Amino acid sequence: MIFKRAVAKLRAQDWTAIMIELAIVIIGVFIGIQASNWNQERAQKRETREMLVQLKPELRGLQEVSASARNYYAVTGRYADTAFAGWVRDPRVSDEQFVIAAYQASQVYGFNENGASWALVFGASELRNIDDLRVREPLTRLMTFEYDFLNYTAVTTRYRDEVRELIPNDIQEQIRTACGDKFGADTRKFSLTAPCPLHLSRDEAQRTAASLRQHTELPRLLRLHRSTVAAYISNLDTFDGQVGLLVDRISKL
Repeated sequence: MIFKRAVAKLRAQDWTAIMIELAIVIIGVFIGIQASNWNQERAQKRETREMLVQLKPELRGLQEVSASARNYYAVTGRYADTAFAGWVRDPRVSDEQFVIAAYQASQVYGFNENGASWALVFGASELRNIDDLRVREPLTRLMTFEYDFLNYTAVTTRYRDEVRELIPNDIQEQIRTACGDKFGADTRKFSLTAPCPLHLSRDEAQRTAASLRQHTELPRLLRLHRSTVAAYISNLDTFDGQVGLLVDRISKL
């Protein structure tokens, strides 16, 4: 209809009417495109919001994993205290306890997370769809976090390597069987048994304890190991802070 009117007015050389008709067409097309874009943007933002809400269980899981890591290193820290006492021949620590503690102090826990998985879910386009800056900021920090600081390799130190070179394999196997890592329902979360219920023979405990005491550098390496663990926990604090912030802000969407 508009086209027929335009042709008729063109034949009549009614240029004012033609321009008005053309403007109406252009404005109509523009409004239609804008409405389509607006609807598409709303749909994308709605999908992004739903993705954020669905992310909450995973974030809660990460908080639980962090809590289990703290508990784990609290246990290895107590074993380290016993090992230090064994090196100075504290009469309250038997050779058996010393050997077990020296090994258990070397146990480590690491995350299997990385930023790539976050980036796959929330790329740059999805981030732009998050209008709330208070949500976008902690999510961006988690996506760009240096996850190597929380991985297993971040706490594999010389102490761990060297103490395991000295303790016989059969004793290590006995310790791992009796009081090694215990996995929960979530295989990312595990714990250590303390105190360890293992009983070593008197001779093997004495021989291994004597071997450990001959290596006078081990207490120094254990101190360095504990410092490395402390740095790990500090990085975990930073990570936990962003996870907790994101959970709190998603809950308010």
